[in-house]
Amino acid sequence: MATLCTLILPKFPQSRGISTTRAVLTRDSKMKVPYELKQGQSRLFHKLPSGLNMEVLFQRGSDPDEEQRRSTRNPPLVFVHGSFHAAWCWAEHWLPFFSQNGYDCYALSLLGQGESDSPAAAVAGTLETHAGDIADFIHKEIKLPPVLLGHSFGGLIVQYYIANIRREAVKGSDSEKKSLFPNLSGAVLVCSVPPSGNSGLVWRYLFSKPLAAFKVTRSLAAKAFQTSLPLCKETFFSAGMEDQLVARYQQLMTESSRMPLFDLRKLNASLPVPRLEDPAFKVLVVGAKDDFIVDVEGLNETGRFYGVPTVCIEGVAHDIMIDCSWRKGAQPILSWLNSLNKAGTQI
Repeated sequence: MATLCTLILPKFPQSRGISTTRAVLTRDSKMKVPYELKQGQSRLFHKLPSGLNMEVLFQRGSDPDEEQRRSTRNPPLVFVHGSFHAAWCWAEHWLPFFSQNGYDCYALSLLGQGESDSPAAAVAGTLETHAGDIADFIHKEIKLPPVLLGHSFGGLIVQYYIANIRREAVKGSDSEKKSLFPNLSGAVLVCSVPPSGNSGLVWRYLFSKPLAAFKVTRSLAAKAFQTSLPLCKETFFSAGMEDQLVARYQQLMTESSRMPLFDLRKLNASLPVPRLEDPAFKVLVVGAKDDFIVDVEGLNETGRFYGVPTVCIEGVAHDIMIDCSWRKGAQPILSWLNSLNKAGTQI
Protein backbone atom coordinates (compact mmCIF):
# COMPACT_ATOMS: atom_id res chain seq x y z
CA MET A 1 0.00 0.00 0.00
CA ALA A 2 1.88 3.00 -1.28
CA THR A 3 0.04 5.53 0.82
CA LEU A 4 0.31 3.88 4.23
CA CYS A 5 3.44 3.95 6.37
CA THR A 6 4.11 2.17 9.64
CA LEU A 7 5.39 4.21 12.55
CA ILE A 8 7.38 1.63 14.47
CA LEU A 9 6.28 -1.84 13.52
CA PRO A 10 8.31 -3.16 10.56
CA LYS A 11 5.79 -5.85 9.74
CA PHE A 12 2.10 -5.25 9.18
CA PRO A 13 -0.25 -8.25 9.26
CA GLN A 14 -1.94 -9.07 5.98
CA SER A 15 -5.63 -8.13 6.22
CA ARG A 16 -8.57 -8.85 4.00
CA GLY A 17 -8.89 -5.24 2.85
CA ILE A 18 -5.36 -3.83 2.84
CA SER A 19 -2.11 -4.54 1.04
CA THR A 20 1.33 -4.71 2.63
CA THR A 21 3.33 -2.51 0.24
CA ARG A 22 4.49 0.38 2.41
CA ALA A 23 7.46 2.35 3.69
CA VAL A 24 8.81 2.45 7.23
CA LEU A 25 8.34 5.89 8.76
CA THR A 26 10.49 7.36 11.49
CA ARG A 27 8.95 10.39 13.15
CA ASP A 28 8.69 12.07 16.51
CA SER A 29 5.46 11.73 18.44
CA LYS A 30 3.19 14.77 18.23
CA MET A 31 1.58 13.91 21.56
CA LYS A 32 3.76 14.53 24.61
CA VAL A 33 2.22 11.43 26.14
CA PRO A 34 1.99 8.98 23.22
CA TYR A 35 -0.73 6.35 23.29
CA GLU A 36 0.75 2.88 23.68
CA LEU A 37 -0.89 0.37 21.37
CA LYS A 38 -2.36 -2.89 22.56
CA GLN A 39 -1.32 -6.31 21.33
CA GLY A 40 -2.35 -6.87 17.72
CA GLN A 41 -2.66 -3.16 16.90
CA SER A 42 -0.56 -1.20 14.39
CA ARG A 43 -0.07 2.53 13.91
CA LEU A 44 0.08 3.62 10.28
CA PHE A 45 -0.14 6.84 8.32
CA HIS A 46 -2.24 7.47 5.26
CA LYS A 47 -0.86 10.13 2.95
CA LEU A 48 -3.61 12.47 1.81
CA PRO A 49 -3.66 14.32 -1.54
CA SER A 50 -2.59 17.45 0.39
CA GLY A 51 0.65 15.68 1.34
CA LEU A 52 -0.36 15.57 5.01
CA ASN A 53 -0.34 12.26 6.89
CA MET A 54 -3.39 10.96 8.75
CA GLU A 55 -2.88 8.55 11.66
CA VAL A 56 -4.61 5.17 11.35
CA LEU A 57 -4.75 2.57 14.13
CA PHE A 58 -5.48 -0.88 12.73
CA GLN A 59 -6.51 -4.16 14.31
CA ARG A 60 -7.27 -7.15 12.16
CA GLY A 61 -10.43 -9.16 12.73
CA SER A 62 -10.06 -12.68 14.02
CA ASP A 63 -10.44 -15.17 11.20
CA PRO A 64 -13.89 -16.79 11.24
CA ASP A 65 -14.19 -20.54 11.02
CA GLU A 66 -14.54 -22.19 7.62
CA GLU A 67 -18.35 -22.28 7.66
CA GLN A 68 -18.57 -18.58 8.51
CA ARG A 69 -15.98 -17.74 5.87
CA ARG A 70 -18.11 -19.35 3.17
CA SER A 71 -21.35 -17.67 4.24
CA THR A 72 -20.31 -14.20 5.41
CA ARG A 73 -17.86 -11.43 4.65
CA ASN A 74 -17.78 -8.96 7.48
CA PRO A 75 -17.47 -5.34 6.36
CA PRO A 76 -14.43 -3.46 7.66
CA LEU A 77 -15.19 -0.88 10.36
CA VAL A 78 -13.84 2.69 10.10
CA PHE A 79 -14.07 4.74 13.31
CA VAL A 80 -14.18 8.56 13.42
CA HIS A 81 -13.64 10.42 16.71
CA GLY A 82 -15.06 13.76 17.85
CA SER A 83 -13.56 16.91 19.35
CA PHE A 84 -10.70 16.54 21.89
CA HIS A 85 -10.19 12.90 20.94
CA ALA A 86 -8.20 10.89 18.40
CA ALA A 87 -7.91 7.32 17.11
CA TRP A 88 -6.72 6.07 20.51
CA CYS A 89 -10.23 6.43 22.02
CA TRP A 90 -11.41 3.53 19.84
CA ALA A 91 -8.24 1.47 20.33
CA GLU A 92 -8.72 1.26 24.09
CA HIS A 93 -11.73 -1.12 24.09
CA TRP A 94 -13.75 -1.17 20.89
CA LEU A 95 -11.01 -2.14 18.41
CA PRO A 96 -10.13 -5.25 20.46
CA PHE A 97 -13.83 -6.06 20.98
CA PHE A 98 -14.94 -5.80 17.36
CA SER A 99 -11.79 -7.38 15.95
CA GLN A 100 -12.28 -10.37 18.26
CA ASN A 101 -15.73 -10.69 16.70
CA GLY A 102 -14.33 -10.91 13.17
CA TYR A 103 -14.23 -7.29 11.98
CA ASP A 104 -11.17 -5.53 10.59
CA CYS A 105 -11.00 -2.21 12.44
CA TYR A 106 -9.49 1.12 11.38
CA ALA A 107 -9.54 4.13 13.71
CA LEU A 108 -8.62 7.47 12.14
CA SER A 109 -7.16 10.60 13.72
CA LEU A 110 -8.49 13.62 11.86
CA LEU A 111 -5.97 16.29 10.86
CA GLY A 112 -4.62 18.33 13.73
CA GLN A 113 -5.55 15.58 16.21
CA GLY A 114 -3.59 12.73 17.77
CA GLU A 115 -0.51 11.85 15.73
CA SER A 116 -1.89 13.22 12.44
CA ASP A 117 -0.28 16.18 10.71
CA SER A 118 -1.77 19.65 11.14
CA PRO A 119 -2.86 21.87 8.24
CA ALA A 120 -1.56 25.43 7.94
CA ALA A 121 -4.80 26.96 9.20
CA ALA A 122 -6.45 28.12 12.40
CA VAL A 123 -8.70 25.05 12.54
CA ALA A 124 -8.29 21.44 11.45
CA GLY A 125 -10.91 21.55 8.70
CA THR A 126 -14.58 21.60 7.74
CA LEU A 127 -17.26 18.95 7.39
CA GLU A 128 -16.34 18.75 3.71
CA THR A 129 -12.56 18.46 4.16
CA HIS A 130 -12.74 15.95 7.03
CA ALA A 131 -15.24 13.80 5.11
CA GLY A 132 -13.05 14.10 2.02
CA ASP A 133 -10.02 12.83 3.96
CA ILE A 134 -12.03 9.84 5.18
CA ALA A 135 -13.26 9.19 1.63
CA ASP A 136 -9.68 9.29 0.30
CA PHE A 137 -8.60 6.73 2.90
CA ILE A 138 -11.52 4.40 2.14
CA HIS A 139 -11.06 4.75 -1.62
CA LYS A 140 -7.35 3.90 -1.54
CA GLU A 141 -7.03 1.47 1.34
CA ILE A 142 -10.30 -0.46 1.86
CA LYS A 143 -11.51 -3.11 -0.57
CA LEU A 144 -15.00 -3.87 0.76
CA PRO A 145 -17.58 -1.15 1.48
CA PRO A 146 -17.02 -0.46 5.19
CA VAL A 147 -19.33 0.58 7.98
CA LEU A 148 -18.50 4.12 9.13
CA LEU A 149 -18.87 4.81 12.86
CA GLY A 150 -18.72 8.36 14.21
CA HIS A 151 -18.81 9.71 17.77
CA SER A 152 -20.04 13.18 18.83
CA PHE A 153 -18.85 15.72 16.20
CA GLY A 154 -17.33 12.74 14.36
CA GLY A 155 -20.93 11.56 13.96
CA LEU A 156 -21.76 14.83 12.23
CA ILE A 157 -18.86 14.24 9.82
CA VAL A 158 -20.24 10.77 9.12
CA GLN A 159 -23.67 12.30 8.44
CA TYR A 160 -22.13 14.67 5.90
CA TYR A 161 -20.29 11.74 4.30
CA ILE A 162 -23.34 9.53 3.86
CA ALA A 163 -25.38 12.45 2.50
CA ASN A 164 -22.79 12.89 -0.24
CA ILE A 165 -22.32 9.30 -1.37
CA ARG A 166 -22.79 9.00 -5.12
CA ARG A 167 -23.82 5.50 -6.01
CA GLU A 168 -23.54 6.07 -9.75
CA ALA A 169 -21.99 8.75 -11.93
CA VAL A 170 -23.56 9.27 -15.34
CA LYS A 171 -20.87 8.80 -17.93
CA GLY A 172 -19.78 12.07 -19.46
CA SER A 173 -21.71 14.18 -16.95
CA ASP A 174 -20.26 16.72 -14.56
CA SER A 175 -20.91 14.34 -11.66
CA GLU A 176 -18.46 11.85 -13.16
CA LYS A 177 -15.69 14.42 -12.86
CA LYS A 178 -16.33 15.09 -9.20
CA SER A 179 -14.53 13.10 -6.52
CA LEU A 180 -16.99 10.46 -5.41
CA PHE A 181 -17.39 9.37 -1.79
CA PRO A 182 -16.96 5.57 -1.81
CA ASN A 183 -19.98 3.48 -0.98
CA LEU A 184 -20.56 2.16 2.53
CA SER A 185 -22.28 -0.88 4.00
CA GLY A 186 -23.89 1.30 6.65
CA ALA A 187 -23.23 3.91 9.32
CA VAL A 188 -23.39 4.04 13.11
CA LEU A 189 -23.89 7.39 14.86
CA VAL A 190 -22.65 7.17 18.45
CA CYS A 191 -23.70 9.96 20.85
CA SER A 192 -23.67 12.07 17.72
CA VAL A 193 -24.25 15.77 17.36
CA PRO A 194 -27.64 15.96 15.56
CA PRO A 195 -27.98 17.03 11.90
CA SER A 196 -28.79 20.61 12.88
CA GLY A 197 -25.61 20.94 14.94
CA ASN A 198 -25.10 21.72 18.61
CA SER A 199 -26.97 25.04 18.79
CA GLY A 200 -30.26 23.36 19.73
CA LEU A 201 -28.51 21.48 22.51
CA VAL A 202 -27.03 24.69 23.86
CA TRP A 203 -30.34 26.59 23.86
CA ARG A 204 -32.20 23.73 25.56
CA TYR A 205 -29.57 23.60 28.28
CA LEU A 206 -29.73 27.38 28.77
CA PHE A 207 -33.49 27.35 29.40
CA SER A 208 -33.95 24.00 31.15
CA LYS A 209 -30.59 23.37 32.86
CA PRO A 210 -28.71 26.67 33.21
CA LEU A 211 -26.13 25.22 35.60
CA ALA A 212 -25.43 22.34 33.21
CA ALA A 213 -25.18 24.86 30.35
CA PHE A 214 -22.58 26.83 32.29
CA LYS A 215 -20.60 23.68 33.07
CA VAL A 216 -20.68 22.42 29.48
CA THR A 217 -19.58 25.81 28.13
CA ARG A 218 -16.80 26.09 30.69
CA SER A 219 -15.72 22.50 30.13
CA LEU A 220 -15.66 22.49 26.32
CA ALA A 221 -15.51 26.07 25.02
CA ALA A 222 -13.08 27.21 27.72
CA LYS A 223 -11.38 23.77 27.80
CA ALA A 224 -11.65 23.64 31.58
CA PHE A 225 -12.01 19.84 31.39
CA GLN A 226 -8.25 19.81 30.75
CA THR A 227 -7.44 21.16 34.21
CA SER A 228 -10.42 20.10 36.34
CA LEU A 229 -10.68 16.38 37.00
CA PRO A 230 -14.23 16.57 38.45
CA LEU A 231 -15.44 18.60 35.46
CA CYS A 232 -13.77 16.22 32.99
CA LYS A 233 -15.46 13.29 34.71
CA GLU A 234 -18.89 14.94 34.73
CA THR A 235 -18.59 15.97 31.08
CA PHE A 236 -17.44 12.71 29.53
CA PHE A 237 -17.76 9.80 31.97
CA SER A 238 -20.00 7.90 34.35
CA ALA A 239 -19.88 8.62 38.07
CA GLY A 240 -18.45 5.14 38.62
CA MET A 241 -15.26 5.84 36.66
CA GLU A 242 -12.10 5.66 38.76
CA ASP A 243 -10.37 9.02 39.08
CA GLN A 244 -7.05 7.49 38.05
CA LEU A 245 -8.55 6.36 34.76
CA VAL A 246 -10.28 9.70 34.20
CA ALA A 247 -6.93 11.44 34.76
CA ARG A 248 -5.29 9.23 32.12
CA TYR A 249 -7.96 9.99 29.53
CA GLN A 250 -7.93 13.67 30.49
CA GLN A 251 -4.24 13.80 29.65
CA LEU A 252 -4.74 11.97 26.35
CA MET A 253 -7.61 14.28 25.36
CA THR A 254 -5.51 17.34 26.19
CA GLU A 255 -2.62 16.07 24.10
CA SER A 256 -4.86 14.90 21.24
CA SER A 257 -6.43 18.23 20.30
CA ARG A 258 -3.63 20.52 19.13
CA MET A 259 -6.11 22.65 17.19
CA PRO A 260 -9.92 23.01 17.02
CA LEU A 261 -11.67 20.46 14.84
CA PHE A 262 -13.96 23.14 13.30
CA ASP A 263 -14.79 26.80 13.25
CA LEU A 264 -18.12 26.33 15.02
CA ARG A 265 -19.69 29.53 13.69
CA LYS A 266 -18.99 28.56 10.09
CA LEU A 267 -20.02 24.99 10.82
CA ASN A 268 -23.43 25.93 12.23
CA ALA A 269 -24.03 28.27 9.28
CA SER A 270 -23.63 25.28 6.92
CA LEU A 271 -26.15 23.05 8.72
CA PRO A 272 -28.32 21.04 8.72
CA VAL A 273 -26.60 18.31 6.75
CA PRO A 274 -28.42 17.22 3.58
CA ARG A 275 -30.86 14.35 3.76
CA LEU A 276 -29.96 10.89 2.51
CA GLU A 277 -30.65 10.28 -1.16
CA ASP A 278 -31.09 6.53 -0.55
CA PRO A 279 -33.83 5.70 1.98
CA ALA A 280 -32.66 2.08 2.06
CA PHE A 281 -29.25 3.03 3.46
CA LYS A 282 -28.76 1.44 6.88
CA VAL A 283 -28.14 3.77 9.84
CA LEU A 284 -27.95 2.91 13.54
CA VAL A 285 -28.38 5.77 16.03
CA VAL A 286 -26.99 5.01 19.50
CA GLY A 287 -26.93 7.32 22.53
CA ALA A 288 -26.24 7.31 26.24
CA LYS A 289 -28.85 7.98 28.92
CA ASP A 290 -26.29 9.79 31.11
CA ASP A 291 -24.81 11.86 28.26
CA PHE A 292 -23.90 15.32 29.62
CA ILE A 293 -23.34 16.77 26.11
CA VAL A 294 -25.94 15.28 23.72
CA ASP A 295 -29.33 15.13 25.43
CA VAL A 296 -32.14 12.68 24.68
CA GLU A 297 -33.92 15.22 22.46
CA GLY A 298 -30.73 15.61 20.40
CA LEU A 299 -30.54 11.81 20.09
CA ASN A 300 -34.19 11.61 19.02
CA GLU A 301 -33.72 14.42 16.49
CA THR A 302 -31.06 12.32 14.77
CA GLY A 303 -33.30 9.25 14.80
CA ARG A 304 -36.22 11.18 13.30
CA PHE A 305 -33.96 12.64 10.62
CA TYR A 306 -33.04 9.14 9.42
CA GLY A 307 -36.41 7.54 10.14
CA VAL A 308 -34.97 4.95 12.52
CA PRO A 309 -35.60 4.13 16.19
CA THR A 310 -32.87 5.23 18.56
CA VAL A 311 -30.99 3.03 21.02
CA CYS A 312 -30.53 4.90 24.31
CA ILE A 313 -28.28 2.94 26.67
CA GLU A 314 -28.72 3.13 30.43
CA GLY A 315 -25.78 3.58 32.77
CA VAL A 316 -23.24 4.97 30.32
CA ALA A 317 -21.98 8.49 29.54
CA HIS A 318 -20.92 10.52 26.49
CA ASP A 319 -17.56 8.81 26.00
CA ILE A 320 -19.37 5.53 25.57
CA MET A 321 -16.36 3.77 23.97
CA ILE A 322 -13.99 4.40 26.91
CA ASP A 323 -16.51 4.66 29.74
CA CYS A 324 -16.39 2.02 32.46
CA SER A 325 -19.57 0.54 30.95
CA TRP A 326 -18.24 0.50 27.37
CA ARG A 327 -19.55 -3.02 26.70
CA LYS A 328 -23.13 -1.75 27.06
CA GLY A 329 -22.62 0.34 23.94
CA ALA A 330 -20.50 -2.13 21.99
CA GLN A 331 -22.90 -5.08 22.27
CA PRO A 332 -25.97 -3.59 20.51
CA ILE A 333 -23.73 -2.25 17.75
CA LEU A 334 -22.25 -5.74 17.27
CA SER A 335 -25.76 -7.22 17.06
CA TRP A 336 -26.70 -4.64 14.43
CA LEU A 337 -23.53 -5.33 12.43
CA ASN A 338 -24.16 -9.06 12.50
CA SER A 339 -27.71 -8.46 11.28
CA LEU A 340 -26.28 -6.62 8.25
CA ASN A 341 -24.36 -9.73 7.29
CA LYS A 342 -27.35 -12.02 7.74
CA ALA A 343 -29.39 -9.80 5.45
CA GLY A 344 -26.57 -9.57 2.93
CA THR A 345 -26.90 -5.79 3.05
CA GLN A 346 -24.67 -4.07 0.47
CA ILE A 347 -21.73 -6.33 1.22
